[in-house]
Amino acid sequence: MNDKFERLIERAESLMARIESVLPQPLGAPDWAASVAWRYRKRASGHGTLEPVRHIAPMPLDALREIDVQKEKIRRNTAQFVAGQPANNVLLTGARGTGKSSLVKACLNEFSPQGLRLIEVDKADMVDLPDIVDVVSGWPEKFIVFCDDLSFDEGEPGYKALKSILDGSVAAATPNVLVYATSNRRHLLPEYMKDNLSYQHTEDGEVHPGEVIEEKISLSERFGLWVSFYPFNQDEYLAIVAEWLASFGVGAAAIEAARGESLVWALERGSRSGRVAYQFARDYAGRR
Repeated sequence: MNDKFERLIERAESLMARIESVLPQPLGAPDWAASVAWRYRKRASGHGTLEPVRHIAPMPLDALREIDVQKEKIRRNTAQFVAGQPANNVLLTGARGTGKSSLVKACLNEFSPQGLRLIEVDKADMVDLPDIVDVVSGWPEKFIVFCDDLSFDEGEPGYKALKSILDGSVAAATPNVLVYATSNRRHLLPEYMKDNLSYQHTEDGEVHPGEVIEEKISLSERFGLWVSFYPFNQDEYLAIVAEWLASFGVGAAAIEAARGESLVWALERGSRSGRVAYQFARDYAGRR
């Protein structure tokens, strides 16, 4: 009888272990010494983990060209944050391929020796942002929660979670966490012509945006620092091409000879962005 009871207990414990393995688990702190950058991943079971990024692109700030004004704003804000001084959450918006994401990665490379860490979170996982902030809030390091290409469709749950973390939660702001996000949309939500119908005009001519417009503006306004990026002109594009070619070991004469070909490359791609310049440089340097 005792043997049967013990076997029953063993089977029950085995069953409970299997059930627990598929249930969502509380997010735990990883080994922070494993890396300076982390990626939040959610498994099919709903269990989220912070995975170390093993290979981080060695992007120095000085290598980023033609965005000096934007670079200075981000560098200053990040330096304040790492030094324990007041700093702002940052929204980087504007033309694609102009260095928004590269600038954030370059800041990580510059300030990681001073304790800066980065956690990349996909916009689909923004709903778990409060859990991530809770995990890192007790550590001495400074954490940038980074979301690349952030935008929301109407009704997405991550929108409210991010809004609450930025400004508006009953909980106090966590001093060792900032949110840096890049987006092609200034207000992060789609804008429709019908939204303009909600504007109200008073008798003295004053204009008041309606609730729909207010809701769309309210999220982006919670980012204390807005940094805008603009399409490059031809001279700026050529300067970026030259910088990338030099980084690949191409000589000065060959860089000069590549100008015409790089302009044709940009014309075929329909863009003079930094990304297009980098792709041309890889192709040109690889062929040589």
